[in-house]
Parts: sequence; structure tokens; C-alpha cells
Amino acid sequence: MFDPWFAAALVVGYVFGSIPFGLLLTRLAGLGDIRAVGSGNIGATNVLRTGRKDLALATLILDSGKAGFACLLFAALASPTAGLIAGGAAFFGHCFPVWLKFQGGKGVATFLGVLLAAFWPVGVLTCLVWLGMALLMRMSSLAALTAALAAPLLAYAFGQEAVAVLALFLAVLLYWRHKDNIGRILSGDEPKIGAKKA
Repeated sequence: MFDPWFAAALVVGYVFGSIPFGLLLTRLAGLGDIRAVGSGNIGATNVLRTGRKDLALATLILDSGKAGFACLLFAALASPTAGLIAGGAAFFGHCFPVWLKFQGGKGVATFLGVLLAAFWPVGVLTCLVWLGMALLMRMSSLAALTAALAAPLLAYAFGQEAVAVLALFLAVLLYWRHKDNIGRILSGDEPKIGAKKA
């Protein structure tokens, strides 16, 4: 049966998620098009390659916040399921924004934002997995892949089956978005966190 709240969650979540904060912030700061820097990604890791840690942090907070806000908004207005749909749609919007010809970010911050909003203990633990791997290996992509693998398992361990299903679905998309990174990790060519690229 058609549920207008679910439809609204899909549309609004996608629109929230498709706001390219990394691109907007770097342009406002006079740094040009972030897509011409490093990996060409619009996310916080690539923003960090400009040398502007403040902009990278702002991008991280805003990219995670837009997904978390969408999730919390529809969970409050409708139901937890609508919240998960909105959060998942925000992730999709970040990765495939219509405004940028569907060429968006890789979804790490939005992934974490959804988890923090959907069930914060899983979100916090997933963030810790990311942080631990990032500190150990100094590779944001490897940290993201490890965290994405852990997230559905953590959600399931907490008895949050709906969150686990969403986390698994988003993890598959996140892995697909990182397919080039996976190749560079295996070849030893993946850049370290904070490394600048022309």
C-alpha cells in the first residue's frame, strides 16, 4: 500500500543529501572547483587535500548532518522506518546528486550520519572503527571500508535488524563507490590522509 510519508522521505531525503557542501564551501572560500583537486571527489577527504582543515571539518559535519537530520526529521514526523528511508535517500542523494549530473561523493560522512541518527550506539561504534583504522593505516578509504563492513554486524548485534538491513544496503553502495580506491589499496598506490594532490 502506498504510504505518502515514505514517498516524502525518499524525495526530501534525496534533496537534502544532494546538497554538495564540499563543492559549495571550497568555491565560497575562493579555492575553485574541488572536483579539479586530488581525487575529484566532493567529500571531506578531498577537501582536506586543499590544505584547509577547517573546510574539511565543516564538510564532514554538514555531509553527515544532512543525512542525520533527514533521518531524525522523518522518524519524528512519521515513523522510524520513514526515518531510515530518508537517511538512505540522503546517502543516495549525496552519491548521485542530480545537480552534478549524478557525480557526487562516496558517502562516508552521510553513512555515519545516518547511523548516528538511526541508532546512536551503532553510529558511535562505527565512527570508532573508522577512527581506529584511520589512525592505524592513515588511509581514509580503508577506514571507511572497514567501518562499512562492521556497521551491519554491529546493528545486528544490538538487535536493530532494520538498521542492519539499511547499513548493509548502504555498505554495498559505499564499496561500489570505492571500487577505484580498492584497486589502489591493493596496488599500494592509495594516498595517505592529509596528502595534497595537484
